Amino acid sequence: MKTLVLDQVSKRYEQNRLALQQVSLRMGPGVWGFVGPNGAGKTTLLRILATLLVPTRGSVSWDGQDMVRHPQALRRDLGFLPQDFGTYPQLSAFEFLRYIGELKGLSGSVLRQRIEYVLNLVNLSHDAERRLSSYSGGMIRRVGIAQALLNDPKILILDEPTVGLDPAERVRFREAIASLQGEHLVILSTHIITDVEVMATDLVLLNQGQILWNGTPTALLRDAASAVWEVTLDPTTFEQLRTTFQVSQAIRRGNHVETRLIASHQPHVAAVQVEPSLEEAYLYLVGIPQTGQELVAPG
Repeated sequence: MKTLVLDQVSKRYEQNRLALQQVSLRMGPGVWGFVGPNGAGKTTLLRILATLLVPTRGSVSWDGQDMVRHPQALRRDLGFLPQDFGTYPQLSAFEFLRYIGELKGLSGSVLRQRIEYVLNLVNLSHDAERRLSSYSGGMIRRVGIAQALLNDPKILILDEPTVGLDPAERVRFREAIASLQGEHLVILSTHIITDVEVMATDLVLLNQGQILWNGTPTALLRDAASAVWEVTLDPTTFEQLRTTFQVSQAIRRGNHVETRLIASHQPHVAAVQVEPSLEEAYLYLVGIPQTGQELVAPG
């Protein structure tokens, strides 16, 4: 079984800015969800894994081979969708995928079959002959997903894949990822926690270039089991509490506010502990500084 191994990977940019700090992971088949605040280092890490960036320190290996020295060992097994995906507007979707497929070493009937398969997977078969210049943003994103899947990659790296997709398209994307069983390793970076909640077998929380937490979605919920509270407040009390505790939900009903607060201790005498959602568990862990003390954050 092939594995992707990161050992003490760091990346330093100009002005001495450190984007990644000693990231170590061992990833096997499954769907790995990478989440974290803006600037956490997710895109930098994915670009290193896609062989587009070289780490300043540390090593990355695929199936025992150093991918910095031998990037082709990974690239032939790789499918990649960057956050900013560009196309050739004058081409149709079919022509564009044929071009990408040829770059990936596919040809003939194999290439045509793969194009037809991925177009159907992203629900673009009926629009395959239209120029990409006539596509909506969501349709272009689906073309990006299709090209990443063309060569039936063993490693699929997706940076914010569902941005611009409507709810139905997002569900279809999740179904496509779920269909990738067996030896596939899917690495998914997203701000949409529900995406990883539905798909991910493993989660990696990044913050300030470091791994803050790594484990299964169930383990993340367990680690935040005592950190979410529900309470109904008058507006004045709510405004006071939101300056001290994270607010995950607030619904105004007449003269009261039904709210869910994230805190390591009871935030109000009437607050009742409730089970966290995955998003609330994420907010709780990201909100804890490395000293282990609670971070005071506005809602």
